[in-house]
Amino acid sequence: MLQRSAFAHPFEWIEEEAARRARAGLVRTLRPRAADSPLLDLASNDYLGLTRHPEVTAAAADAARRWGAGATGSRLVSGTTELHTQLERELAEFTGFESALVLSSGYAANLAVLTALTAGGSLIVSDAGNHASIVDGCRLSRAETAVTPHADPAAVRKSLDGHRGRALVVSDSVFSVDGDAAPLRELASVAREFGAALIVDDAHGLGVLGPGGRGALHAAGLAGAPDAVATVTLSKSLGSQGGAVLGPAHVIDHLVNAARTFIFDTGLAPAAAGAALASLRLLRREPALADRVRDVSATLHRRLTDAHLAAVRPDAAVVSVRAPSAEAALRWAADCRTEGLAVGCFRPPSVPDGISRLRLTARADLTDAQIEGAVDAIVRTAPPC
Repeated sequence: MLQRSAFAHPFEWIEEEAARRARAGLVRTLRPRAADSPLLDLASNDYLGLTRHPEVTAAAADAARRWGAGATGSRLVSGTTELHTQLERELAEFTGFESALVLSSGYAANLAVLTALTAGGSLIVSDAGNHASIVDGCRLSRAETAVTPHADPAAVRKSLDGHRGRALVVSDSVFSVDGDAAPLRELASVAREFGAALIVDDAHGLGVLGPGGRGALHAAGLAGAPDAVATVTLSKSLGSQGGAVLGPAHVIDHLVNAARTFIFDTGLAPAAAGAALASLRLLRREPALADRVRDVSATLHRRLTDAHLAAVRPDAAVVSVRAPSAEAALRWAADCRTEGLAVGCFRPPSVPDGISRLRLTARADLTDAQIEGAVDAIVRTAPPC
């Protein structure tokens, strides 16, 4: 006999979930952004201020006119243009890796690596603060996953000890919530001790860390290492869209043949590839952009700390300012908007530690006057502790 559902219709449970989120103050809403928004932007990930740079937008438009609006198919069918391969060559050369593979997003890049480089019996050791794309990649892989305390090489060593099969150690280079950097040299040392590969999501490091913005692995002396792989996004410092995997050539060749998010996904749109390539060339020509964005983040932190706000010391471009509650963080962000300032607002479940905060992103193109104005607005609207 068929058992009747407890709900009158199959999506009735969604209303209960929505009510639960509303009671907890965790409702998310979309807020369309006008092209000519008057708000000063400290919410986006446009770290180098290149998304509207004339050379970048011209390159995007030229690529669309030449190649069309879309890639027309997967990379293995018709979706690979000369732009894609040129971008891969220059990305690999710039970051110090042997080879690169461009995908449609940084999310897809992490899924590709974690699913294609593991098998049954593999072990993935993942930092508790890693991005959701890494979490999902671990879940989709056939590997056992050990989640270790944040930035704790000793815990990684303990998880690897005794494992005899294939193993990966995976970490963000810069964690997107508080903006702190992973101890990459120590993680690499532990991984090598047990014959494990090191996988690093350098989404927040490329364009910001290392000489000329070459990334966190370059800064740590790990770029081009035979046992290290990096994933990056083209949507932050490079102001475009898409992602890439950087690593040894035979690893990249394996991904072309085994990574489902590469094989079965439509290739990155030519406009995005052209824009990312133009941004990369701009960064090579103007390496001081990376220095400037780090200076801006340090200034934001210093000014906010001087005002007795709970700002976390940034290691790259992200500056986190903790709020007393999720509701207070929402009000704070809304009050900043009324002051002409757009800021990020992170609340559970997006934050692994359960602490709500404003998330500010430094940009290399901010003037000193804009920095001062932003800090004044944040301090003026800060909730009581």
